[in-house]
Amino acid sequence: MTLRLIGAGLPRTGTSSLREALAFLLDAPVYHMSEVFAHPEHAATWVRAIDGDMPDWDDLLAGYAAGVDAPFSNCWRDLAAANPDVPVLLSHRGDPEVWYRSMASTVLPRTSEMLARDADDPMVPLFRVLFRDVFTDITDPHAVKEGYHRRLQEVRALVPPERLVEWQPGDGWEPICRALGMALPGRPFPHVNSSADYRSRDEARSRKDDERLARVRAAGSQVPELPD
Repeated sequence: MTLRLIGAGLPRTGTSSLREALAFLLDAPVYHMSEVFAHPEHAATWVRAIDGDMPDWDDLLAGYAAGVDAPFSNCWRDLAAANPDVPVLLSHRGDPEVWYRSMASTVLPRTSEMLARDADDPMVPLFRVLFRDVFTDITDPHAVKEGYHRRLQEVRALVPPERLVEWQPGDGWEPICRALGMALPGRPFPHVNSSADYRSRDEARSRKDDERLARVRAAGSQVPELPD
């Protein structure tokens, strides 16, 4: 399946709502960080891509019609170059302080939690590089907000205006449908994964993390015995 939209926005810019909206519009899956947690075997490929070793995108993203959120958005430049006719969606918040508060109560603590986990969890190497090109100190509010500003400036500088779609939570369907050449759907724009929703799932995330690591360790222990 050919990509029809490339998300370049950072996490906590409405990317979960965008995932649901685009999946409805395009009638196909949309890549998002949740896909990596569902398919941890993808994590190493994304680490290599962030390091500059780009994969066969057609293979990795087979079946997906679009992508938003990290780690997809980490590679927005290469994805945009590989799909030159596809719109680039820059999701962002009108107020960077609002974005930072959302990050500080959700993604940044989650990142610290993941970095403290055992290194044999395949998601840990991904979290080590996930924000490397955006900010290096997740405990420094100024550095985090500066990284947010840099991402916006980079995308706006590199994507031609006729290809760039800017979107903020609250903009709804219109900017996206206009870019895709689609009619507005007769249903409300989805609103999912608020900060409160995110925090309410902390216990479930921790349980799934432990289950994932147990599966990885179990698979690693199943080494076939060599014949005598």
